[in-house]
Amino acid sequence: MVRRDPRTHPRVWGFHAAADRYERSRPDYPAAAVRRLGRALRVGPGTIVVELGSGTGKFTRAIAPWGAARIAIEPTPGMRRVFRDVVPDVPVLDGTAEAIPLPRGFADAVVCAQAFHWFRPRPALAEIARVLRPGGGLGLVWNTRQHTAPFSRRITELIDRYRDDTPSGRDRRWRAAFRAPGSPFGPLHRAQVRHVHRTSPAAVVDRVLSVSVISVLPRAEQRRVAAEVRRILRTEPGTRGRAVVKLPYTTEIFWARRRAR
Repeated sequence: MVRRDPRTHPRVWGFHAAADRYERSRPDYPAAAVRRLGRALRVGPGTIVVELGSGTGKFTRAIAPWGAARIAIEPTPGMRRVFRDVVPDVPVLDGTAEAIPLPRGFADAVVCAQAFHWFRPRPALAEIARVLRPGGGLGLVWNTRQHTAPFSRRITELIDRYRDDTPSGRDRRWRAAFRAPGSPFGPLHRAQVRHVHRTSPAAVVDRVLSVSVISVLPRAEQRRVAAEVRRILRTEPGTRGRAVVKLPYTTEIFWARRRAR
């Protein structure tokens, strides 16, 4: 049975059930993108970075080379459980982007990977600005699977059968909140890095099952989705008979600075 948390979109709870699959199947973040974002946010030793929607800590681990103190915020207990196992040296708190359990002016930067599209943009930006020190930066990151390979496009088409109006990382409507009158943030900047996630066919199946709209389905329907992914991998020329599957990605990074009040 899927629980409901009034603080978040109902489908967010799918990540609670899929936390272990998420950790073992999702790609890491390319070092070039992480370095670029760190420079843009001007973080390093002696600074504090708060991560929203930290999930299992994949991005938390990626930004360790920045040398900043890290604090994670994650609303789902399944994700927090895995986070504590794999990133035991970073505290993870129960909270949301719209209600961050930290005091005003606490952080030098706030970051968010794979999650900002789940937030209510205007309330989230107001709350992030509250937590940031004057001139602090906000960084947003997405690993977006590309469709240069036909099998990747077919997998997306399969997932989209179940998406309905669920927020998607491909949707960029949240940008309007940065342009809205009274936005607490300055201009939004963007950069991107292309990379390839090399993984196993079994991990590709787990990757699909870790998608929130799939993980909330009844078990029988999840099994049908898994069988369809296996059929795609078995029949597509780019994946048929291969022990290693190459998933093409683009990592997009966005950043903006808190305006002076």
